[in-house]
Amino acid sequence: MSNQDLPAQMHVIEIRKDAEKPYLALGTADIPEFGSEDVLVRIRAAGVNRPDLMQVAGMYPPPPGASEIPGLELAGEIIKLGADVKDWKIGDPVCALVTGGAYAEFASVPAAQCLPVPKGFSMIEAASLPETYFTVWHNVFDKAQLKAGETFLVHGGTSGIGTTAIQLAKAFGARVIATAGTDEKCQACLDLGADVAINYKTQDFVEEVKTATDGKGANVILDMVAGDYVSRNFKAAAFEARILIIAFLRGPKAETNFTPLLLKRLTLMGSTLRAQPVANKGAIADALRQQVWPLIEDQKIRPVVYKTLSLGDAAKAHDILKGGAHIGKVILEVA
Repeated sequence: MSNQDLPAQMHVIEIRKDAEKPYLALGTADIPEFGSEDVLVRIRAAGVNRPDLMQVAGMYPPPPGASEIPGLELAGEIIKLGADVKDWKIGDPVCALVTGGAYAEFASVPAAQCLPVPKGFSMIEAASLPETYFTVWHNVFDKAQLKAGETFLVHGGTSGIGTTAIQLAKAFGARVIATAGTDEKCQACLDLGADVAINYKTQDFVEEVKTATDGKGANVILDMVAGDYVSRNFKAAAFEARILIIAFLRGPKAETNFTPLLLKRLTLMGSTLRAQPVANKGAIADALRQQVWPLIEDQKIRPVVYKTLSLGDAAKAHDILKGGAHIGKVILEVA
């Protein structure tokens, strides 16, 4: 696509304020500039994630220099190449993790953070992959070093992160325990491969994990809840377990007894991806391309897309995530 073919502006979703209350609205912006190591992507679909909701609420601002437009993952075609980009060509279908800007018609993306759209996948399916797969791989496999034969506990098993974590952990030989808030969601976790599913509203997940592991506990725990779950995770953890906190659905503060942290020799970790250097994200992309993309293309792992809406319905997409009834990802289709 030549410069003459590009419009002067593009449609985007803006975060606006009305009487200090933020909301989403369709607007316009300039086509983004891109650097020598970036590609310009014509976006076909964008994933919706809880960090997007936090950004709208003013709790998760983009890093310095990043786009103010929300959206952390996208799928589309490369239409422009930076001068130093060697591994991609114009027309390549890609999906990518971005620091912002996915709720739009075009985005500038570091080439290192792009992955090929898996064979046989639609753009909608491809847009459901980057944020969750980057997050799960980085935390569960890079940081926590989950191994075959270990027990993995994931909270929020039917979220985008949860559905990905269940499938990846099973694919690499772990025993998986998932928590969810309804019997229907628990069944969905089992259908995705979880060995045990716990309804946290009617069951005590600590006791259920102990029962399922003959009192040993989980070796790796992925937690998006925090709050009172911090102390309960300590109780559900095995000796020398690794606990990762990646979100705060029950708030960022907790009062807890740290004695189990010492006695069980636990490792408590936290991380975010958004502000990490491109090189770090590029390394994760390389690992995914080598170790996970073949599993996806062989249909041993599959994306779970709950609903697709148009770009202009971004506010409705956010309402779905706020409601919490979804199983899997919500995607915005960019016409």
